[in-house]
Amino acid sequence: MSDTVPGLVRAAAEKFGDATAYAMDGRTLSFAELHDQVRRTAAVYRSHGVEPGARVVLWAPNSIDWVVAGLAATYAGGQLVPANSRYTPHEVADIIERTDATTVVVANGFLGRTQIADLREVAPLAPVIDLADIGALAAQADVADIAAVEAAAYAVTPDDVADIMFSSGTTGRPKGVVTAHRQSVAAGASWAGVGEVSDTDRYLVISPFFHSYGYKIGIIVGLLHGCAIYPMAVFDADAALALIESERITMVPGAPAIFLGLLESPAFAGTDTSTLRFANTGAANVPIALVERLQRELNFDLVITAFGMTECVVATMCRRGDSDETIATTCGRAIDGMETAIADPDTGEHLPPGSEGELLLRGSQVMLGYLDDPAATAEAIDGDKWLHTGDVGVLDENGYLRITDRLKDMYICGGFNVYPAEVEQALTRLDGVVDVAVIGVPDERLGEVGKAFVVRRDEGGPDEESVIAFAKERLANFKVPREIEFVDALPRNLSGKVLKNELREGSSP
Repeated sequence: MSDTVPGLVRAAAEKFGDATAYAMDGRTLSFAELHDQVRRTAAVYRSHGVEPGARVVLWAPNSIDWVVAGLAATYAGGQLVPANSRYTPHEVADIIERTDATTVVVANGFLGRTQIADLREVAPLAPVIDLADIGALAAQADVADIAAVEAAAYAVTPDDVADIMFSSGTTGRPKGVVTAHRQSVAAGASWAGVGEVSDTDRYLVISPFFHSYGYKIGIIVGLLHGCAIYPMAVFDADAALALIESERITMVPGAPAIFLGLLESPAFAGTDTSTLRFANTGAANVPIALVERLQRELNFDLVITAFGMTECVVATMCRRGDSDETIATTCGRAIDGMETAIADPDTGEHLPPGSEGELLLRGSQVMLGYLDDPAATAEAIDGDKWLHTGDVGVLDENGYLRITDRLKDMYICGGFNVYPAEVEQALTRLDGVVDVAVIGVPDERLGEVGKAFVVRRDEGGPDEESVIAFAKERLANFKVPREIEFVDALPRNLSGKVLKNELREGSSP
């Protein structure tokens, strides 16, 4: 097994050749064709100044073109920097500036937006390439261009940086999680091993490619095992069910809400799901009834829950043979190459099985660190190489993990992590706003949504509609608070920290 992404692209072409690598919207691409298009696109990047170690920002939804453009970044010897397709131009411009990106590839028109024009308004000097133009540019690559690209690809080592994925942090500004090639490859290999993935699988990828799960547990897995991947740009239950039946899909990872959407769709009763065999879910406790429905109604033979984060993509997984209760109430046990521990959040002392405390992770999957932020890296990864996750959990005597709470204030809206500090920082820039605190509150459809408590300078300040409109200009939709409550002051302790527990208690139904 190659320990670099370019090596995987090359090896997959040699091993799987004309077998289907991707199929989407009537278009198919074999592994051999994927390799050819990737290296030609890498030649385009090199003509735009992408040298070893340079950063390529990719702002686009799931598509075959995303895969080609993303893999070409590392094939050229560069580093891939995916941007959330729902981000605003302001958020993408910040990523471009912080990574000093040599090339910015943008898909125009997603969700009816004008991404390129909007980005150029806030970042006029950004080196933008329209994703739709890359194919024509790549076709012009000659033998000398390809030879230069191959030399760059062969020079990539397992310890080189493969990707930088931005994950919002509690400081209020997204952090760039830096990962080496060997780690990205190992994440896909570990997950695929537990999932018993083979070249006969047909894999429906709903997770966004800009997310570590869509990229490393989607694209990388496909290269490793030769399974055909069917990406979705936006989840639609009826469309997903149609694909499951027509393409004989075998694998579907996703949050619990994805599977509930399939089961509750009016189209479900008339859909043949007999080819399904492997489901992977997680991110929260999963009702035992849902696990049973996945097995009984969706015909999955293997249902696995897992735990991971951008800083450590795959940490724990359940295994074949685990009981339904274990699968539903735990995140499994550590995968090969990883260790788990529970520590007292105040003293750092490791606690015995059955004790509740902060989850620590150590091993091959833990990130290299945060981009240009040694202080945050040192805070996250201690001297003994343990990653402090900020999640509260319990390990049983067999090492199975149960997440019970969060030390951090993060909440999950529609499957996306939202960090209140980032939202608060954006809203405090609005004229007339003095103070802001944001919490997550339950939502039947999205799991949790944001509620902002806003202190205005006076009653003539911004109203609820203008606060939400301002947020929509600056933040991705999933980060925008759905509810605004104006208060005279925020509750704080003697050290000035906002008492968010009091806000949560006051917002309980």
